[in-house]
Amino acid sequence: MPAANLDKLFHDTLRDVYYAERKILQALKKNIRAAQSAELKQAFETHREETEGQIERLQQVFETIGKRAQGKTCAAMDGIIEEAEEIMEEYKDSAALDAGLLAAAQAIEHYEITRYGTLAAWARQLGNAEGERLLRETLAEEERTDKILTDLAEATINAAAEQKAA
Repeated sequence: MPAANLDKLFHDTLRDVYYAERKILQALKKNIRAAQSAELKQAFETHREETEGQIERLQQVFETIGKRAQGKTCAAMDGIIEEAEEIMEEYKDSAALDAGLLAAAQAIEHYEITRYGTLAAWARQLGNAEGERLLRETLAEEERTDKILTDLAEATINAAAEQKAA
């Protein structure tokens, strides 16, 4: 068993986020079908396309450490996605569905932001400049997506859920 050090922690966390991104890709396809708002569907579609690129970038990060890209079950992401599926079921055909889907998507974004920020800092600490660059590129995309979702929630989605329910 390898010594428990930052190299191992970096690799384990990289495996965690690789698993998470692949699960997110599957979940986004469901979210696109479930969303009622055209704007939310488009935001999910854009993020789906970005997620494909993020998975490729993660594969490149694995290469920088000489490891095969392989996921490790991420219970946190499984739980967030399970909650999103519960929202889809419970609020199906409800005006609040999009607000719930958007909130679940932001929970995913916030998880990703913490993971990518941490991984980028560790890559820097470990002297992996290429890994850090790739991880920071993905971090910037995740932060942009979170901002887009926040703006969408505040501009239309939350108000539409409230108005239709009244």
